Amino acid sequence: MMELTGKSVCKGTAMGPVLVIDKRDFVVKRRKIQDAGAELERLERAVELSGEQLQALYEKARAEVGEARAAIFEVHQMLLEDEDYQNAIHRIIENEMVNAEFAAALTGDHFSEMFAGMDDEYMKARAADIRDVSNRLVQNLQGNAGEKTVISGPVIIVADDLTPSETVQMDKDKILAFATVQGSSQSHTAILARMMNIPALVGVPMELDQLKNGMTAIVDGGTGRMILNPSPEQCRQAEARIREEREQEMLLNCLRGKATVTRSGRCVHLYANIGNVSDMGHVLENDAEGIGLFRSEFLYLGRQALPSEEEQFAAYRQVLQMMADKKVIIRTLDIGADKQAEYLQLGKEENPAMGYRAIRICLRQPQIFRTQLRALMRAAVYGNLAVMYPMIISTQEIKKIHKIVESVGQELKDSGIPYRIPEQGIMIETPAAVMISEELAQLTDFFSIGTNDLTQYTLAIDRQNEKLDDFYDARHPAVLRMIKMTVDSAHRHGKWVGICGELGADLQLTEEFVRMGVDELSVSPAMILKLRKRIREIL
Repeated sequence: MMELTGKSVCKGTAMGPVLVIDKRDFVVKRRKIQDAGAELERLERAVELSGEQLQALYEKARAEVGEARAAIFEVHQMLLEDEDYQNAIHRIIENEMVNAEFAAALTGDHFSEMFAGMDDEYMKARAADIRDVSNRLVQNLQGNAGEKTVISGPVIIVADDLTPSETVQMDKDKILAFATVQGSSQSHTAILARMMNIPALVGVPMELDQLKNGMTAIVDGGTGRMILNPSPEQCRQAEARIREEREQEMLLNCLRGKATVTRSGRCVHLYANIGNVSDMGHVLENDAEGIGLFRSEFLYLGRQALPSEEEQFAAYRQVLQMMADKKVIIRTLDIGADKQAEYLQLGKEENPAMGYRAIRICLRQPQIFRTQLRALMRAAVYGNLAVMYPMIISTQEIKKIHKIVESVGQELKDSGIPYRIPEQGIMIETPAAVMISEELAQLTDFFSIGTNDLTQYTLAIDRQNEKLDDFYDARHPAVLRMIKMTVDSAHRHGKWVGICGELGADLQLTEEFVRMGVDELSVSPAMILKLRKRIREIL
């Protein structure tokens, strides 16, 4: 018996035989070339073939799991064709006179390391996308497109990490659980596990070459434990937990399509937080009523230049069309602090969490802001869009924003471009915003409380500092009183209030939030049905 501990990304218990996917890194040799033009032609053919393969994967995924979940392969096609990515490969071939596969592998490593080095968990997870795209391109240059993993029966998938291409080709009806050495809570392994509602662990310190296919394992997503070669008693305990979880799952599934309303008739809207178009499948799967937080900064990070208006417009429109008439709240650019874009040259700050970030960048560099607003206002024609502005601390900021919005609207109108000015709200993330929430409510359509930053600023604790974990208390009475004050201020002026921070998913606080009068909770998609169950139990 061997017990290992990792990070749980999807709860639940599974027991069954292990299938090890031990991907040995294929060798990419550096080779000197004589004709850069010929090598670039080889690259162009491989890019074309890779694009065709990704399109085929998209079609397969769309047929099997729906268009929303297949969207990741559209993202991969965008990465493959990205101008910065392609230019980097071209420069290496031409300047160093080396073979295309080496240039592609080197570029993939560089971009992947750039994503992996970011503090933001979502952006870290995008490193796997870059690796997936680059590996496909290299294998096509080498004449090896890779093979599908064959799963003969129900198994627990064990791997160093898994890419979207690998997971979409697996027979998902035969997967009991995932356990990987690498990965994060935002990795595609984690996203797929949550979508399938099966147990999954990442960061498990396994030596894959010491594991054997067929050996029995227990994956406990509740405790983060993985037990290899469990004892008979451990197997009996696991079987009992699995039976209990199946009964609970059946009860939750009955809540799909049901109203999120307390026993006394109080309605609370349940929305989902997402970071990318590729997250939409999980939103729809879990019956979210809308999108409460779409983090638009994913379009700005991990690249060499600002995203164009058209690129942003396409992403926003796609999400709105997928959600039909359901509300989609997109947060404008919230970059800075732990989310850096080198091309913006924001500079090093002693205290970045309280520095040049979010709306402050947008108001100091209005052209960046205007481009995003143009894309948002054009996309608003295609659905029920609302926009919210982060890190607001004054009424003056809102007035400046409204002037810019009005100017952008006039600009679009003069150009004959269809547009709509969406509902406009603000994030309540600072004690300053709470204290003047009465005045702010008169200038905006809604509030969304970002409890992560609000807790950080209220307690004067850097939430990135592990040394302060023992002092950090998201349920601190001061934080809860600030939430109540914000709700009361908004309601006095007929405005609605939501919570989009992690605290919104705290089931121990759900009843208190309902009593406060919170109108909407926006959480990770996996928490939607659990919260619906909890709310429907409240008197």
